[in-house]
Amino acid sequence: MKLVEEFAQIAAKEWTASGLRKLYGYTADIATDPLWARIEETFGEDHELASEMIYAIVKGFQGDELGANSVSLTVKHFPGGGARVEGRDPHFEQGNFNYYPTKGSLLTYHIQPFAAAIEAGATSIMPYYAYPSNESADQGLPPYNEEKQFKEVGFALNKPFITDLLRGKLGFKGYVNSDTEAVTSRAWGAEHLTNEEKFAKALNAGTNIFSGESDPTPVISAVKNGLVKEEKVNESVTYLLTEMMNLGLFENPYVDPAYALTVVDDPASQEKADEAHRKSIVLLRNDNHLLPLNQEKIKKVKLYVEMFPDGNNHETTKELQATIQQYDPTVKITDRLEDATHAFVWVRPKQSMWADDPKITIGPETEIDQVKRILEIQKSVPTIMAINMTNPWLINEIEPNAAAVISTFGAKAESIMDVIRGDFNPTGKLPFTIPANKEAVDNATGDIPGYEEDPSYVYRAHNGDVYKFGFGLSYE
Repeated sequence: MKLVEEFAQIAAKEWTASGLRKLYGYTADIATDPLWARIEETFGEDHELASEMIYAIVKGFQGDELGANSVSLTVKHFPGGGARVEGRDPHFEQGNFNYYPTKGSLLTYHIQPFAAAIEAGATSIMPYYAYPSNESADQGLPPYNEEKQFKEVGFALNKPFITDLLRGKLGFKGYVNSDTEAVTSRAWGAEHLTNEEKFAKALNAGTNIFSGESDPTPVISAVKNGLVKEEKVNESVTYLLTEMMNLGLFENPYVDPAYALTVVDDPASQEKADEAHRKSIVLLRNDNHLLPLNQEKIKKVKLYVEMFPDGNNHETTKELQATIQQYDPTVKITDRLEDATHAFVWVRPKQSMWADDPKITIGPETEIDQVKRILEIQKSVPTIMAINMTNPWLINEIEPNAAAVISTFGAKAESIMDVIRGDFNPTGKLPFTIPANKEAVDNATGDIPGYEEDPSYVYRAHNGDVYKFGFGLSYE
């Protein structure tokens, strides 16, 4: 947590020096549905870890009080966007609801990081587009009425969630910032209302600022027609002006570009960033102590290197080879698999939320067109395989034949080589559980962490290791 807070302090210093004073982040959602494309924005599936991370992030960016050296945060997406069905996101109509099939899961898991953000002093909180589904199990909140547990309207327009839960029960004192167009084109459950009525409903629910909207006419009209009191609008304006005053933007909003470049180009900050990259890497398997390739081992190694996918808006294999060679000239790289003694493959699947087709199998649907080639390499020479885990991918096809398996999270190639060569003893742990197979994903509930699912959910390596939350090896 110390490293996390240091990151946020360094980032805040860089941002304020550059004139950036507000962030729509960080994400406090819990990664309970493995198919959801926004998992890479989260701190994983464990609510206690995510709460500690969010607390440290808010304190680092904002400080104890909002001031001239702060970056103001909007923590999102209240009350938690991770409770999805089949990974469907509420940016789209087919994913426009939050579903909680497990009794009490909302308060037990999803709300906790927001409570931590509030405790840390987060300036603003952003509700998600979705509405709470009445198909859910009992979540322990006061019922909307005698027949329904929830008011099925988008959270930004949902008074029981914003005024009663967020402000009342959780004690939030800041302002509520809607997601982009959450009160107009994506006002789920309120599509039948006019824009004037939607804005009034959101203001009366407790939402203060409307992202993605530039036309004040519906708000003015709502006040004139008595749908919302002028005091409600004034309250929202006061929140915004107060934040700007606390940040010092009225006194002097301008910054010195030369100074900004000096701050951003600080070698000490880069050293901390490199440390974070190395610490993020998780060693999942290391058959027969293949790793590390220390000074004695590396003399006998001819390393074949390949990237998947290769190019097409991604880093190319040639670029990866050049990076490794420049960083560590003692590594002998060969372009010919038949001449190699070992291989290093870096698999970097990708899922786009905007495709609205959630998939976590490793194949063409996640931009990995050459699974057969990965298996061919693995069966030819002992292969060190790194997988970039933006999601808990289904690795059951490509994992078994590797000799060593590493999980990366956007880490630099240089940091991966530090682990492979033994210059850094891996300490990283999985932030989420890796599913066993597609059937396990299909049977998952979607609103609880993977480690709370049935034991059949989790992937097991051939050596018996269980790839669940918190797993990670180190060199003996």
